[in-house]
Amino acid sequence: MNDRQQDEPGVAAPLINQWGEAVLRAYDRIRVAVRRTPIEEISGLIPDCRARVFAKLEDEQETGSFKLRGATNRILQLTSEEKRQGVVAASNGNHGLGVAAAAKRAGVSAEIYVSRQVAPQKAKRIEKLGARIRQEGSDPLDAEIIGRQRAMESGRVFISPYNDPDVLAGQGTIAVELLEELPRLDAVFAAVGGGGLIGGIGAYLKHASPQTEVVGCWPENSPVLFESMKAGWILPVAEKPTISESTAGGLEEGSITLEVCTAVIDTCVLVSEEEILEAMRLVRRAKGWLIEGAAGVALAAFLKTAHRYEGRTVAIVICGGNLSEKVGGLL
Repeated sequence: MNDRQQDEPGVAAPLINQWGEAVLRAYDRIRVAVRRTPIEEISGLIPDCRARVFAKLEDEQETGSFKLRGATNRILQLTSEEKRQGVVAASNGNHGLGVAAAAKRAGVSAEIYVSRQVAPQKAKRIEKLGARIRQEGSDPLDAEIIGRQRAMESGRVFISPYNDPDVLAGQGTIAVELLEELPRLDAVFAAVGGGGLIGGIGAYLKHASPQTEVVGCWPENSPVLFESMKAGWILPVAEKPTISESTAGGLEEGSITLEVCTAVIDTCVLVSEEEILEAMRLVRRAKGWLIEGAAGVALAAFLKTAHRYEGRTVAIVICGGNLSEKVGGLL
């Protein structure tokens, strides 16, 4: 666990206001196209829990993940010419599904670049939504770099899974819904990969509810943005395999999420593979929920630090439920 020293008051205020307003515009834009997901109290599932704990169930989104929000926000802002050309994205799963679904609804063609690490069933789901799959590179960052290059060469819009202001603002709409239902919210836990989810959520919370603690949660085996935030620039961090497949992979150079996340994350928690798996097993035993590894990261981070939140109200973002067969077999 790491409590970060925040910047001097007011230093990040213009950035926070800018992003907070962008999230509100995104919320108005996508609310008719994206499901308002349920919020369910889960305090009783957690041993000796003395906090009020709520789960934001983004696994119940149409594509099984929060990623539909950011993809929809970006695609709804395409010009007529951009729609005609089609879009390109890179993802080994949830972002690809989100872009494919949003593009299909808008009548826009989509091409999704995946790496050789992609789970075959996820690639098939993307194709079933009408998108074309292109397999390139040995890891997600390779596929992302190649996908962006191909988009530039063809004059198409590239929709990054995190390095896009409209995508980040779309993910932040989760925080709008949280505050509408839980106005006295003391802390929000969310998994961190590229930083689009926690960046969007945190930006809106700092704008609308600055007293709410923003807790970024990482698997110990893949702390790329965590280490980059400490250094102040994007680092090539060696990773180990993790069941949090959706948060694995390096960051694109110059990503906007480094600045945003540095400004909005208050507390960083890293969890082991065993802690992630136990969190996933806990909700499966108690509720029958099959949550993916990234969602398990956020829950595991709360379980690890629950003693700090006695008497407080906490939300945990269950960011998705799209398990690969490999991870599902561990449960």
